[in-house]
Amino acid sequence: MTPALEHSHTRQAIQARLARGPSRSYLRDWIYGGIDGTVTTFAIVAGVVGGNLSASVLLILGFANLLADGFAMAASNYTGTKSEHDDYDRVLGIERKHIALAPDGEREEIRQIFAAKGFSGEDLERIVGVITSDPAQWARTMATEEYGLSPTLRSPLIAALCTFAAFVTCGCVPLLTYLLPGGLYACVVATGAAFFGIGAIKSLWSPAGWLRSAIEVFAIGMSAAALAFAGSYGLRLLLNASGL
Repeated sequence: MTPALEHSHTRQAIQARLARGPSRSYLRDWIYGGIDGTVTTFAIVAGVVGGNLSASVLLILGFANLLADGFAMAASNYTGTKSEHDDYDRVLGIERKHIALAPDGEREEIRQIFAAKGFSGEDLERIVGVITSDPAQWARTMATEEYGLSPTLRSPLIAALCTFAAFVTCGCVPLLTYLLPGGLYACVVATGAAFFGIGAIKSLWSPAGWLRSAIEVFAIGMSAAALAFAGSYGLRLLLNASGL
């Protein structure tokens, strides 16, 4: 049985797909925000349990943390993603200057880059001529091939919003389930389910099976959650022993 293909390969379909340009994935922003939000608010729950504090304190600390830490992560992601744009623009500026001042040397770089890819003879000279006939394409090719930068840049704003949304959405899980009749046990089960779900969703963009992906994220997330709880509980014992 011939496996199904992910997209059509007719002339019209290929033309339409290439005209749209490469897609931009924000999966890492969702996964990053989701895991961190879940772990962070579970740490708040662990701190409340360890300190024997009231549910009202949990809600105040938890929701304040969701907004403040979620915004801080989103802002950091925005700045980091924007720095990728700045670096790409910086490299393009360098290459434009080199093309203008030392075109022969830059042309030789293109020649050696594509020779290393297997081009030779007339084919090599033809591709060098085509690329170097357009200074803009020439500079972009050097940024990609010489510096290893990706020409597909993600939106800093969308990346930040994805992180914030995932942080708040997943971060509410430990916080709200702790208020259920099961208390900490309900919170632990829900936190594990959140990690499992994040991993299962991640598998949609991975060659790994959904179960393997879910177990991987579950193990990482629950290890971080256990560390948060152990630290909080250990601090409580230390403070009780010291009489504070």
